[in-house]
Amino acid sequence: MDDTLAHKGQREQLIEELRAKGITDEKILNAMRKIPRHLFFFDRSLEKFAYVDKAFPIESGQTISQPYTVALQTNLLSVEKNDKILEIGTGSGYQAAILGALGARVFTIERQQELYIRTKRLLASFHYPIMTYYGDGYKGLPQLAPFDKVILTAAAPYIPRTLLEQMKVGGILVAPIENGEQQEMIKITKISDTEFEQSRHGVCAFVPMLKGIC
Repeated sequence: MDDTLAHKGQREQLIEELRAKGITDEKILNAMRKIPRHLFFFDRSLEKFAYVDKAFPIESGQTISQPYTVALQTNLLSVEKNDKILEIGTGSGYQAAILGALGARVFTIERQQELYIRTKRLLASFHYPIMTYYGDGYKGLPQLAPFDKVILTAAAPYIPRTLLEQMKVGGILVAPIENGEQQEMIKITKISDTEFEQSRHGVCAFVPMLKGIC
């Protein structure tokens, strides 16, 4: 698919909408300006909605996250160039591409094999340092730990201890966590091997984080 002038104009409109909603980090806005979101819409009939600030379904029962949510999670991660980031739930690949555009080294896991194969090919076309893995996100990637940052793009019932153990001291984890009938965006900073700081950043809506592979 092409990235036309019309697409670029729609991205500029989206950037201004995100700015009005409180996303002010120019590095994040520039990354979102650079990544053509419409390329991550596998259903061509939905491509016309690519620059609407909403989540939309993709294949395998998953969604491509709302741009504001992607920007919020990215902002909470405090991404620095060359950060080693573990992403749980590759999904469409859009969040991984944004992190790659910010100069991070991304290690992303997807449990849906069909989605993994398709997204791996798409992300490779961007030539960012993004490594894709087919596996169970609850297990993380212990063989590649430790990571500077960890991001979950599906709602978990709890923070998996395995993921906290795979973070460096000083590292940050950002995740939507189930809290009763709703989900909350949580930021956890690892103070020491046994101490963590937690802050809450509003209600959100994500598909559930499931165990195993399929």
